[in-house]
Amino acid sequence: MLTALAAEAAAGWPRAVFDAVGHPVVWLGRLIDWTDRRWNRPHASDGARRASGSAATALVVAAAALPAWALQALLPDGPAGWTIAGLLAWPLVAARSLHDHVAAVHSPLDGADPEAARRAVAMIVGRDPTRLDEAGIARAALESLAENASDGVVAPLFWGVLLGLPGIAAYKAINTLDSMIGHRTERHEAFGMAAARLDDLVNLIPARLTGAAFALASARGAAWTVMRRDARRHRSPNAGWPESAMAGALGVRLSGPRRYADRTADEPWLNAGAPDPRPADLAAGLALYRRAMAGVGAALLLLAVLGV
Repeated sequence: MLTALAAEAAAGWPRAVFDAVGHPVVWLGRLIDWTDRRWNRPHASDGARRASGSAATALVVAAAALPAWALQALLPDGPAGWTIAGLLAWPLVAARSLHDHVAAVHSPLDGADPEAARRAVAMIVGRDPTRLDEAGIARAALESLAENASDGVVAPLFWGVLLGLPGIAAYKAINTLDSMIGHRTERHEAFGMAAARLDDLVNLIPARLTGAAFALASARGAAWTVMRRDARRHRSPNAGWPESAMAGALGVRLSGPRRYADRTADEPWLNAGAPDPRPADLAAGLALYRRAMAGVGAALLLLAVLGV
């Protein structure tokens, strides 16, 4: 997992490689889309749709984990095997990719180009970007940075440390399922229930570890205070931990009301008494993220040295 993190942090997922072979998440997405089109029958009962959604979830997770298990079984013991496993896990970690997507929001926002910043933030959040002012753009980007630090970096590494290639592959399948069908919409509330519940379960520990990583990297007691006080106020059982730690570390408020294309979500604030974030806070959030992920890498190195 340390090899995977180091490779992705150094190079991301190169465009030339993506053009040549694609990306495992894209492959998973095609399978999920196929099950959604074939098995999610609009006129079926909720019970039938929950059952078919559970079957789809099991199929996708198995399609990711079983080949990973077979590959891992073929690897030699020792450094050669660890290195190959790390390179195979490389595309399933998103440390550099997440940083670059959020940095793409900060650059135009800091340069007083809100339209370009809205286009960039629309790539990483689901809310309606046309209604976002400068503070709303910065807030959306910081929330995405905090939540996806858990979903895209810490959680895959956590399951990879515990279960190797099958663990990180299965986690990525679950997280991709949740992002595609785990929504409370008319089409997906029943069909995606199993995926959403499973995603909540596998992220319970990683989300709290990510919040702790942010708090430790900030060296500010406020990060711990806000996280303990506000994390459970979030609509998600997991996203509130890294987001509230980020809010406390930067001294800004996050979450709160937001507009999506089809609805308005009236969510409670995290660190409610603080001001809205500005472009400088987004830069500070990126710096905090880099320190926190460096700390995660150091923890992996310590585990490797100790042979745990």
